[in-house]
This record gives sequence, structure tokens and C-alpha cells, in this order.
Amino acid sequence: MHINAGIAGLVGALIIGKRTGYGKDLMAPHSLTMTMIGASLLWVGWFGFNAGSNLEATGTTALAFVNTMVATAGAALSWLLCEWMVKGKPSLLGICSGAVAGLVAVTPASGFAGPIGALVLGLIVSPVCLFFVSTVKNSLGYDDALDVFGVHCIGGIIGALGTGILVNPALGGVGITDYTNITGNNAGTYDFATQMIAQGKAVAATLLWSGIGSAILYKLVDVIVGLRPSVEAEREGLDLTDHGERAYNM
Repeated sequence: MHINAGIAGLVGALIIGKRTGYGKDLMAPHSLTMTMIGASLLWVGWFGFNAGSNLEATGTTALAFVNTMVATAGAALSWLLCEWMVKGKPSLLGICSGAVAGLVAVTPASGFAGPIGALVLGLIVSPVCLFFVSTVKNSLGYDDALDVFGVHCIGGIIGALGTGILVNPALGGVGITDYTNITGNNAGTYDFATQMIAQGKAVAATLLWSGIGSAILYKLVDVIVGLRPSVEAEREGLDLTDHGERAYNM
């Protein structure tokens, strides 16, 4: 899901192009208060997303709950520390971005990794995502306003591949189920190469399917109704030009 959204976001950013004034005008976040509230709501809601997906109160549900907590906390801390070292200052926006990256990465692993493995996954994902939302984005020059690619796609890839590693019982994972004999819920034999090939194929298939599919859909929408407003409408604000109202009247 996250890889799908992230690659679709990148394709959209490339097709639509940069916002007017990007790289020249100040485009600071609208409200860090709202950002913090939103990230907090996501964090709480994610327990229902991961643990609730089990649809029953079992040990797997508890494991998913704990893993969601520790991975997100580790990712938020990791982003803060990395940003502090790179930029000289920690930021609230960085903590929120790290938390979201941790939530993304732990989603596929929540019911399969051990708590320590989930924590390590959270600590690892933030530096990689930070590199993509700062260095890679600036180097390539695409305008991904919400860093959907850098956080969701990259974080999703790390989570998907990391799950293939952390499910290993030797690393505290729960192991894999032999789905050819699911009646007995027998544990299958974990093989690193086999599992990582399967995870890699899933990642590649998602990137190709969603990337190509979204590009086609973007082009269709562009031809039918258009994707981008005029420069005047963009500067005036789409709330006003499309809906005739402003969020704030000052």
C-alpha cells in the first residue's frame, strides 16, 4: 500500500511539475501544530491498522501492537538524532516525519518480527528516508511537497524487505506458515534467499504496476479535465478559486 502510494506520488509530481515559485518562494509548512496533531492521530490510529487487522485478540495482535509502538518510537528518535547531526538542530517536523516513516516500515512486519527487530527496523528506516527527502529530492529536483515518495515508498520498501529478514525465528521472528498445509497451521522452513526473493518480487511488481498504471491515469485525467491550475489560480489559492472560501480571513 505504501509503496503503491509513494511511487504514484512521485509519478504525479513528475507529470504535474513543480509548484509555481518552488525553490524561490518560502514554502514552509502551514502549521506545525496541525502537523503534530495529525502525526499523533496517525500513530494512535495505526494500532487499529496493524493490531486490528488480526480481527481477534490473540498473541499476534499483542505482538503487532507492541511492534508498532517500538518501531515508531525508534524511528522518531532516529530521525531527530540524524537531523540534529546533519542540520545542527532537531525539529518537530522531523520527529513527525520519522514517526510516519516508522509506522510505514513496521506495517508489513508488525505481526511477524520480534519487538527488538521492530525497534531496529525503526532505527534504520529514518536515516534512509531522511536521505531521500533531503539529498535525493534536492539533487533530482522533483517537487514532492509531502515527501510521499521519500517516506512512504522508500519506507515501504525497507519494511517489505526487512520483514523478509526479521521473520526469521533466529532473529526473534515468528517464522513463516506452510500455506500448503494451512489446516494444521504448520510452520514452514525459513530460508533467507527464498524469502528475500519473494519479498523483492513483490516490491518490484508493486513499483511497476502502480508506477505505470498511475502514469496512464494521470495522463487520462490531464487530457480530460486537466491536472494543473493556471498560475494565477495557483498563486491565489485553490480554496478560493475552486470553492470561493479561505481557511483564514485576515
